[in-house]
Amino acid sequence: MNEQARRRPGKSYRRPKKDPVRILAFEALRAVDERAAYANLVLPPLLKKAREAGDFDTRDAALATELVYGTLRRQGTYDAIISACIDRPLRQVDPPVLDVLALGAHQLLGTRIPTHAAVSASVELARVVLGDGRAKFVNAVLRKISRDDLDTWVERVAPPYDEDAEDHLAVVHSHPRWVVSALWDALGGGRGGIEDLLEADNERPEVTLVARPGRISADDLLDTLGEESGLPGRWSPYAVRLTEGGEPGAIDAVREGRAGVQDEGSQLVALALANAPLDGTDERWLDGCAGPGGKAALLAALAAERGAHLLAAEKQPHRARLVERALAGNPGPYQVITADGTRPPWRPGVFDRVLVDVPCTGLGALRRRPEARWRRRPEDLEGFAPLQRSLLREALKAVRVGGVVGYATCSPHLAETRTVVDDVLKGRGGPAAEAEWVDARPLMPGVSALGDGPDVQLWPHVHGTDAMYLALLRRTA
Repeated sequence: MNEQARRRPGKSYRRPKKDPVRILAFEALRAVDERAAYANLVLPPLLKKAREAGDFDTRDAALATELVYGTLRRQGTYDAIISACIDRPLRQVDPPVLDVLALGAHQLLGTRIPTHAAVSASVELARVVLGDGRAKFVNAVLRKISRDDLDTWVERVAPPYDEDAEDHLAVVHSHPRWVVSALWDALGGGRGGIEDLLEADNERPEVTLVARPGRISADDLLDTLGEESGLPGRWSPYAVRLTEGGEPGAIDAVREGRAGVQDEGSQLVALALANAPLDGTDERWLDGCAGPGGKAALLAALAAERGAHLLAAEKQPHRARLVERALAGNPGPYQVITADGTRPPWRPGVFDRVLVDVPCTGLGALRRRPEARWRRRPEDLEGFAPLQRSLLREALKAVRVGGVVGYATCSPHLAETRTVVDDVLKGRGGPAAEAEWVDARPLMPGVSALGDGPDVQLWPHVHGTDAMYLALLRRTA
């Protein structure tokens, strides 16, 4: 029986109102769920299309962005609240319905949108994308949610901290329990540190630019932005932070490749490798896992200033093309190749500096890719482990005696950081590498709270960066 036949005779039918902002947010969430897409890749083309169609202005784009990212960041908390408001297991609710409910929950509990507006807009969205029948279900659930604020709901649905601390933090701060456990281990204990980190993961990160040496200075980039749009970086001499609402794609220097979007933690990793002390030649540099090209572009610019040559290698052809685009226009000599760093085409012992920013779980960039926390599983670590060790071993073979290797990863998980380096140095799973630690801390001047060394772990809640890890090793024989 169709919707019209189910309506009572004589009752006029009102067509649902189509809200472009919420429809776009729903489409982005469905792409993340159905295609395992990332919001930071899905959202920009959707926003561009809406602007070109005349449906969006700047405020609309900002609201759509907040709805998508806010819903993804708080998904675990909202799922627990929604589950308390329905009479069936959450897994039995169709995913599109859950997306509408989560969008509605975020408007009610995570924004300043008035309650009546949040409920009515969500119900209208449900009528458009789900149909009138399921819109009634959405209406009933959201009205239950609207009776209390977020703090009250969290107190109700989260287990007490003293009974199960990890489960409590998982619900309160919207992280899978295993991620909470792994981050807590990486921090070394203490409730304050873990709560500060989890809260930082749920905050909107600043957009940071890198002024590429030899093409534009940070001061000149700041001048082009103006005092209201840009601030100096906290740590990197090449960093410029955009104030809220800044649009990187609208900046001439970014469009022309003289500057790029790059987290300050990534800049610090590249700078530390570039500034590590060497004896002898300093002419040949390698980025062995170069995609998508941010660190390679900065390294190429720094190498050019010294007359050195950068070879940027990337296994995936489409990512190698991104590296070529990032390096286009660099003033110095460089080469981009498609190559597998675990089976390298270059001869051993020919490079002075080598960076391997290895594939990982990405748990250090949850601010930027909030959906990754729900997509990753503990067993993913086992899949990355052999690759990470192999890339580091080959990097140490590629560098000359006395040369330096930087092992970097955007994850603070101990299984992807110190454990990998220790295993390679001590010969677990292969021959022991003939290399020694280089203290990375002095190579990040001015950066506070870098720990006991010799490696470095950056943190969102401490340094305002992604949770980048860096170990520097010098080949000894």
